[in-house]
Amino acid sequence: MSVKYFVKERISEELRKQIKINRHIIGVAAGSGLTAKYAEEGGADFILALSSGIFRQKGLSSLAAYLPFLNSNDTVMEFGLKELLPRIKIPVIFGFMATDPTKNSETYIRQIKERGFAGINNYPTIGLVDGIYREVLEEQGISYKQEVESISIANKLGLFTVAFVFDKEQAIQMVDAGANMICLHLGLTTGGKLGSKQIQSLQTAKNLARDIFEVVSERNPNTIKMVYGGPVNKPVDVQFIYDGTNIDGYIGGSVFERIPTEQVVMQVTESFKKTNDVKYEELIEKIISGFTTSEDYIDFIKRYISLHYKDEISLNEISAILHISRSYLSTLFKKNVGVSFTDFLIDFRLNRAIEIYREKKMPLTTIAELVGYSNYAQFSKIFKKRKGVSPREFVKSNITTS
Repeated sequence: MSVKYFVKERISEELRKQIKINRHIIGVAAGSGLTAKYAEEGGADFILALSSGIFRQKGLSSLAAYLPFLNSNDTVMEFGLKELLPRIKIPVIFGFMATDPTKNSETYIRQIKERGFAGINNYPTIGLVDGIYREVLEEQGISYKQEVESISIANKLGLFTVAFVFDKEQAIQMVDAGANMICLHLGLTTGGKLGSKQIQSLQTAKNLARDIFEVVSERNPNTIKMVYGGPVNKPVDVQFIYDGTNIDGYIGGSVFERIPTEQVVMQVTESFKKTNDVKYEELIEKIISGFTTSEDYIDFIKRYISLHYKDEISLNEISAILHISRSYLSTLFKKNVGVSFTDFLIDFRLNRAIEIYREKKMPLTTIAELVGYSNYAQFSKIFKKRKGVSPREFVKSNITTS
């Protein structure tokens, strides 16, 4: 097998180009060659080879990578050489456990480069360990500092470096070590059968990302900024995190591999179990291709509005999610619903505003923000045009007297 060599400057240049074209980039933490192959075909910009991905393929939690089942580095090396490097043309980043006492970091990182991996990522990371266990590890010299040192070594050896960080201090350390990409790790991915049950709100995650990446940009504006895991497990979640921040992209593992597999395998198996008259091809087509009727699309839009009416949403965004043209979706929606998408969204928001006032008696300025209007003057103008009176007049005449 001929070894492919990647130059970190060229990787950075290509990723920057993709950011300009597509606004954001995507990394996929793959646990099998199959996942990596189709992630690449789907447009992934790079692959992370992590031991957690291998455990996910075995039906176990990502946390299994932290238990003494096997040597993480040796496992990733074997898996990467057999399943990833021979098939993948995009950069493959090696998940290097810098705290491995059986490895000399510099020697092993040189091997990683010689075998054809494009770079390293500090994983499994001490950053996911806390409490007394973390204190005991650090007392024994097993610390995040070793991960910083490994990123510095890889940087000097010309490898592309992806650093998982969990707070500002770690971000500063990794930027100073020369990390090409800083990725805020938000914890294990929630969702699906094996997802983490620790819940961090999207807004909390977004605030943390904004604070950390502000420091990163000040330290080195050329550093690529990404997020990973936690509550961010759907395209709409990622968009929520992107909005109003300088984040360059998203890295996912379970969202691209475990969760889709759980859903598809379970649905297909259940279909065979429940009936002898299974329209298998039709079922597979619907699962893979998504929606098959106009009603499916309309129902999705309605559900989407009901969940995200308080956010900034548009038909352009929804058409991108559904992978169909905006004009077609607009025509389809008006034909089926009888009003345009914009009119439907406005009515939904205003009706919800009235409901909130009835239930909570909150200030109208606060209610306006809760239904998607950060500018109260705009909310008042739209409300008056729709209802014929201002929000305050409407409340006074239609609610307080009822």
